[in-house]
Amino acid sequence: MGLNPESPLARLMAAPMRAGTVTWIGVRPARRVPLHAVDSVAADPDSGLAGDHARSRGQRTRQVTLVQAEHLPAIASYLSVRDVAPESLRRNLVVSGINLLALVGRRFRVGDAVLEGTGACHPCSRMEETFGPGGYNAVRGHGGITARIVGAGLIRVGDAVIADDGVA
Repeated sequence: MGLNPESPLARLMAAPMRAGTVTWIGVRPARRVPLHAVDSVAADPDSGLAGDHARSRGQRTRQVTLVQAEHLPAIASYLSVRDVAPESLRRNLVVSGINLLALVGRRFRVGDAVLEGTGACHPCSRMEETFGPGGYNAVRGHGGITARIVGAGLIRVGDAVIADDGVA
């Protein structure tokens, strides 16, 4: 059961947001191989992100994974390490300056592409492999979101991330 769209809470949740910025892009050419950082990537609703192994999957709710740059220091702190590299989280896009959870259920523009937030991107057991004991729990609540591609376009490092009704 959803919120009444006329309720004060629903209006606040649908309020405009300031734009964010893409700070890192990664694609994984095959399963269980490291992500490769790229400066740009083509996004297509039918085939996903160019060069990413997930592009060939039938499901489309996880075509793109996004994590907030602001969460990387928090995860590092929980692991008692200096830094957490974006590729270690296995997400496609790192963005800063926008609360990704506020984009779930909404359409948003990333560069020339249009995405729709489909849900939270929970950590998987690979976080224990990557970070050691406690890795899974360090990422819990900080794993970002999943999205589907609804409009094709190029996504570049430095591009704006703008909610469908956001402010630039």
